[in-house]
Amino acid sequence: MNDSLQLEVHDLEVPVLTGIYSEETHLPQPLRISMTVDLDCPDHFAPDTPLSGSKNYMDLKHAATTALPQGVHFTLIEGVADHICDTLFLQDKRVRRVMIRIVKLAIAEGGESIGITLVRHRR
Repeated sequence: MNDSLQLEVHDLEVPVLTGIYSEETHLPQPLRISMTVDLDCPDHFAPDTPLSGSKNYMDLKHAATTALPQGVHFTLIEGVADHICDTLFLQDKRVRRVMIRIVKLAIAEGGESIGITLVRHRR
């Protein structure tokens, strides 16, 4: 059995231009984005292991916020998820798998979570 390391960032609220309906296409919609990133895992983490031995959580946050292109309209939230995955794979060759969950907050009427989960593996 292989060791594994998962980094997680959950419940980021990010305004993104997305949607297919006319009322969705001119203003950013609030999305709740969560991600789990599988990394190659070293044999051991010593007390003095530097940050380079893992990955900075802020890189994950960046991929789901400031790395999203401003002014670009994503027809589907699946495209948003793919862009985040691509960013994470480009950032670090140790990233093996990315799971992105996106909830469209604007369409919830009773507090339900409506959205997608996309899982991509490094190819």
